[in-house]
Amino acid sequence: MTPAAKVGPTGRPLREFPVPAPLAGHGPGRIIALCNQKGGVGKTTTTINLAAALAEYGRKVLCVDFDPQGALSAGLGVTSIDVPTIYELLMGEEKVTANAIQHSGTPNVDVIPANIDLSAAEIHLVGEVAREHILATVLRQVANDYDVILIDCQPSLGLLTVNALTASHGVLIPLECEFFALRGVALLIDTIEKVRERLNPAIVLDGILATMYDSRTLHAREVLERVVETFGERVLDTAITRTVKFPDASVAGQPVTEFAPDHQSAEQYRAVARELVARGAVA
Repeated sequence: MTPAAKVGPTGRPLREFPVPAPLAGHGPGRIIALCNQKGGVGKTTTTINLAAALAEYGRKVLCVDFDPQGALSAGLGVTSIDVPTIYELLMGEEKVTANAIQHSGTPNVDVIPANIDLSAAEIHLVGEVAREHILATVLRQVANDYDVILIDCQPSLGLLTVNALTASHGVLIPLECEFFALRGVALLIDTIEKVRERLNPAIVLDGILATMYDSRTLHAREVLERVVETFGERVLDTAITRTVKFPDASVAGQPVTEFAPDHQSAEQYRAVARELVARGAVA
């Protein structure tokens, strides 16, 4: 008698994605925007830990901190004070993208940092020619040096987020398993569609990643069920469970894959990395 297939949190049979094969070389990098206009849904946590998981599989990753709070920079232990940041690159004050790239403490993970200066960028960019394409121009200089470039967007659908979407090949939406987080997804999908129609015809939705999932609560299970009903296969198999390991790792300035490498949350992000490679979102 064949044993029944395990069912994952999405309600689908749990699939095992293979460990990615090593790459013969690096680049050109596929650019992925991690986007959700609601704050506190796990965008930065996902950017940090997905980058670290991909790096474990031999991928060279550049993380772009595109949030004035600078949480990505801090979470990877990278300074954003008295160094070139993404703001200087957008404003043209720094012409060479490589000069703003810093190595994190995680092998194969580099960072373009951000700080509060970035909050002024939207005002300054409004009058610029082709203002939606400035980030794409900045990243074009270094795209061939990386296998994947992850952009950690701020919780907004303003000009900076539109820049990120215009520069990207794909979008990954971290979605908290909570009703109010679910409400805003339709607006975000509509924004992505408008960017595809008007600015970047090649952009695709790489997936929706359920975050802060707690299988013990009926509410979380119902929200995830509704997301799967609406978006089907675009919802990734793995759901990231809620745990105190993430804030602890952030304080340490490390990904959870290094801070607690054997913890369930670390393996979940490795599973997300394997799935994205299997789906073709990452080389």
